[in-house]
Amino acid sequence: MNDNAPLTMAQKILAAHSGRERVEVGELIEVNADMVLANDITAPIAILEFAKLGVDRVFDPERITLVPDHFAPNKDIKSAEQCKQMREFAHKYGIRNYFEVGRMGIEHALLPEMGLVLPGDVVVGADSHTCTYGAVGAFATGMGSTDIAVAMATGQAWMRVPETTRIVYHGALRPWVGGKDLILHTIGRIGVEGARYRAIEFVGAAIDALSMDGRFTMANMAIEAGAKAGLFHVDDKTEAYVAERAKRPYTVYASDPGAAYAEVIEIDAAAIEPQVSFPHLPSNARPISQVGDVIIDQVVIGSCTNGRWTDLVEAAGILRGRQVHPNVRCIVIPGTQAIYLQAVREGLAEVFVEAGAVLSTPTCGPCLGGYMGVLAEGERCVSTTNRNFVGRMGHVKSEVYLAGPAVAAASAVVGRIADPAEL
Repeated sequence: MNDNAPLTMAQKILAAHSGRERVEVGELIEVNADMVLANDITAPIAILEFAKLGVDRVFDPERITLVPDHFAPNKDIKSAEQCKQMREFAHKYGIRNYFEVGRMGIEHALLPEMGLVLPGDVVVGADSHTCTYGAVGAFATGMGSTDIAVAMATGQAWMRVPETTRIVYHGALRPWVGGKDLILHTIGRIGVEGARYRAIEFVGAAIDALSMDGRFTMANMAIEAGAKAGLFHVDDKTEAYVAERAKRPYTVYASDPGAAYAEVIEIDAAAIEPQVSFPHLPSNARPISQVGDVIIDQVVIGSCTNGRWTDLVEAAGILRGRQVHPNVRCIVIPGTQAIYLQAVREGLAEVFVEAGAVLSTPTCGPCLGGYMGVLAEGERCVSTTNRNFVGRMGHVKSEVYLAGPAVAAASAVVGRIADPAEL
C-alpha cells in the first residue's frame, strides 16, 4: 500500500465519510451517510425491519427523505396502505422530508431540486437509481431495504470501495443529441455489466458542455451499466445549480492527477447520433439511422431519467403546432411539482394538451408498469425511462424502446420511431 498514491473522487468521498485519510479499492468499510432515502415500494419493507431493531428514534430526522412516488397518487388500496405506513412513520419519528401528493415529485428529480443532496455527500437509497445524485458530485448508491433500515437507525452503511472507470467524451454534440444519447451509446458499447460494482467518472469536453439536466440523466443510468455510482466533477455549472438550493455546507472532491483507474474509455461524442435502445436491454442501443420502420402505440416522456425542465422544453419544441399521431397515446410526466408549475406558467402545458398528449401529475407510474400507461400484449412504447426489460411497462409480450425526449416526441407525431430531424 502506498500512502501517497493518488486517489479517485470515489475514494476521497468514501474516506472522508469513514473518518480516514484514505481508503483502498476492495476494502470493506462503514460510511456515514448524509442522506438516507426510500420510496413507497421500498420504505414499507425498511420500516418493518427498522421495528425489529428495537430503537426508539432515527439517527437524524433531517437526513432521511421519504417519497411515495411509484404508485402515488395511490392507484389502489394496497398502494394507499403503503403510503399510509410511510406517512405514519414520518410523523412518529419527526421526519420532515416527507413529500406526498401536492408536494411530491419523482424522488431522483425532487431531492436535487430541494437541495437535499449536495457535492461530496454520501447518499444511500432503497432504489437502484439513487446513483442520479452523482451529477452534483455526490457518491450516491442504491441498497436493499434492510440496509436502509439500519442506515435510518444508525446513519451508517457498509460497502466495498469500488474501482473506477473513467469515460472521456470528446468533441461537440450533434443537434438533438443529449445526455440520454450519450449514456445509451455508452451502455451499448460496454454492456449492462461493463462497469459492474465500479464507480464511473464522466469527463471530457462534451460533458463540460452538458446541462445539469443532461448530467442527471447520465448519472441516473450508470446503474444500467452495473455501476455502483456515476460521478461528475463539480464545475461552475454544478456550483451555480447548488448555490440556489443548498441549505447546509458541503465539500467538493476531485480525483487526483495520476489516480489509478480500472479502465479509461475514450468516446468520440461528435460521432454519436440520437440513440434508441431496442427491447429488452438498455445495452441494445442503435443509432437512429439504423432503427428501421418500427410502428408504435405509446410514447412516455418523463421519469427520474428525463422528466426535468429541459426535457419537457425539448419535447414541447417538437410537439408545438403538431398533433400526436391518431394511433399513438402520448403521456407527459413532469418530474416534480415545480417543473409542472413551470410548464403551466410558460405555456408548455398548453402545447402538450393542444398536441393531443396527456399531462400527468409527477409519478413514476408507467416506468415500472405501475399505472398511467400500462402496455397490453403486443404493444410498443417509445419511452424516456431507463429500463426496457421484459414486462417492464406491462404485458410480457409488450416492447419498450428507450430514447431521449426529442426522439420520443418526434415518434409521437410520426407514429413510428422517428428522427427529430425528419420534422
